[in-house]
Amino acid sequence: MKEIKIHEVGLRDGLQMESEPVPTVTKEQWSEMLIDSGLDILQLGSFVNPAKVPQMADTDELFEYFKNSKKNRKTLLSCLVLNEKGLERAVNADADMICMGVSASETHSKKNTGMTTDEALERIIKMAIESTNLGKMVQVSVQSAFGCGFEGRISEEKVINIVRRYVDSGITNISLADTAGHAYPEQVKRLFSSILELSDKINLACHFHNTYGLGMANVYTAIENGVTYIETAFGGLGGCPFTKIAAGNVCTEDFIHSLHRNNIRKDINLEKIIAVSKYASGFFVKELPGLVYKTGGLKY
Repeated sequence: MKEIKIHEVGLRDGLQMESEPVPTVTKEQWSEMLIDSGLDILQLGSFVNPAKVPQMADTDELFEYFKNSKKNRKTLLSCLVLNEKGLERAVNADADMICMGVSASETHSKKNTGMTTDEALERIIKMAIESTNLGKMVQVSVQSAFGCGFEGRISEEKVINIVRRYVDSGITNISLADTAGHAYPEQVKRLFSSILELSDKINLACHFHNTYGLGMANVYTAIENGVTYIETAFGGLGGCPFTKIAAGNVCTEDFIHSLHRNNIRKDINLEKIIAVSKYASGFFVKELPGLVYKTGGLKY
């Protein structure tokens, strides 16, 4: 538990579903507050077509804003890319960590990337190897790993085979993403424990949406089964615009609060993350899915 790393994805996954454009200066303010909180990794955005995801149109600007602070900051800045053009932009932006992946759902894959799972896998593996050769930290993922809003159940064997292809290619930072929020603890245990049997070099990450209320339970099950990198979003914002039912991520401050109750990761400033969620709630003029930003954290 003490090795748990937090990968904050609110500025990317959290905002991509929001129709109200967030000004770049506001994103910069939120980013600075999240970095100051002591989070391990902050995902500034995705290098995607702004026509498809307008909220991500200023990702290049955000990375440019933080370029001069690189040497003095402990928080790594990550991004998401879907194709070679996005990768080129990420490299030019000098992102610390580049995330990319494929969907185990053929329907979701085609809606998200215009490619089949196999087509996307070939390209992603080549991109991941290229990024690694450039000295970049790379994380690959399997999206819709626990189910799909369009197709329903996804074969666990298919998910494991995708991971095996990653591992055979020398790529060992691997995330399973519950894009549709279908995961449940017993399934989480089966998948992650099976993946760890493939290699002792794998570093596991998880990304759960709270569509059906099992997000936090799934996170703790993942931790119990070897996962150390947890992807969460401030305020519980989020959702994939290319899935059937979009719902928020596991909430960063809710998860951090739960760790603090067990005297873990007390180096992360909970109040600073809560302040971002309150800021975002006021900006969007709505209540966010998270809980602790509304209740405040327990002090004992």
